[in-house]
Amino acid sequence: MTTTPAVPRGLAGVVVTDTALGDVRGREGFYHYRQYSAIELAQTRGFEDVWYLMVHGELPDRAAAAADFAARTAALRTLPAEVREALPAIARAGAVSGPLAGLRTALSLLGASAGFRPVYDIGAEQRREDALAACAAVPTILTALHRLGQGLSPVEPREDLPHAANYLYMLTGSEPEPEHARAVEQYLISTVDHGFNASTFTARVVASTGADLAACLVAAVGALSGPLHGGAPSRALDTLDAIGTPDRIDGWIREQVLSGRRIMGFGHPVYRTEDPRSRMLKSLAQGFGGPLVDFAVEVERQVEAILAELKPGRELHTNVEFYAGVVMELCGLPRAMFTPTFSAARVIGWSANILEQAEDSKIIRPAARYVGAPPPQPVPAP
Repeated sequence: MTTTPAVPRGLAGVVVTDTALGDVRGREGFYHYRQYSAIELAQTRGFEDVWYLMVHGELPDRAAAAADFAARTAALRTLPAEVREALPAIARAGAVSGPLAGLRTALSLLGASAGFRPVYDIGAEQRREDALAACAAVPTILTALHRLGQGLSPVEPREDLPHAANYLYMLTGSEPEPEHARAVEQYLISTVDHGFNASTFTARVVASTGADLAACLVAAVGALSGPLHGGAPSRALDTLDAIGTPDRIDGWIREQVLSGRRIMGFGHPVYRTEDPRSRMLKSLAQGFGGPLVDFAVEVERQVEAILAELKPGRELHTNVEFYAGVVMELCGLPRAMFTPTFSAARVIGWSANILEQAEDSKIIRPAARYVGAPPPQPVPAP
């Protein structure tokens, strides 16, 4: 009789494969892309350089290489006619669910119209080409779906703008302020990849079947759409709205803690110390300043103080979503686009993981422990 080994719920802490893409060291409050600190990359490099790193395994070694990659990916931003023409219908169908749900449909259509073939059947170079095409198209799809949902015409991408600035331009129709573009760029860089989270693992499972790149990305977006994975940046701002004013902070937090309800924007399943992404985004927010930032900082201070009083020994810090919501709000992004914006960055990490998984022909096929009624039992007569 074969004994199935016991594993923790949710596969927490279980190592399922090797990766050269990066890691999250939760007890240290540190994560990296390849051999570089993700936060240092966000502070010192542009989005295209980090994208290059995830695809090629190294940073561009000269300005010309960086410029060539930026120009190459910018040229891929324009959507195929079949996808562009279908977006109004996709936006109407997803009027309630929003751009993230529409992205699943649009990505499927993109893969079909671009002729994406199963990763099992193509070589590494073609896989990279498909990944670049999909990643470049996602911001265009998301911003177009948002604008169509608001009764506005999509804004065509501009090849002369960097990735983040072009994203804000397509979203608003106006060229963004440089400080807003840079803040959003740093947010995007900080969320490119983050270990084997649910959506990344989902992408790799589908890639292990040999499916085409679009299918893998659609699966990842589906995982991200779950409220336990994506969606928290806008909910963190909803928390600030619910509190309302500084004099209500103490009472509101105590009620949440004592009733056992979750405080959105706090806590992380991996980090046991401060989330480094939150630390960076807090600094960005404080650079802008203003009442919203001051209020968020005071809420953070009181949450930590009240938890120390009511739940001693239980550390709970802000996660990436708390100050991400503040930064995106200050940069003019509508709340409905917070999680879609996250996906516009994470698609780079998903694609890198898909490419890495495609190098291994072994399908991911875990086992389950059966806990139902003992079989075999006689089938009752009709």
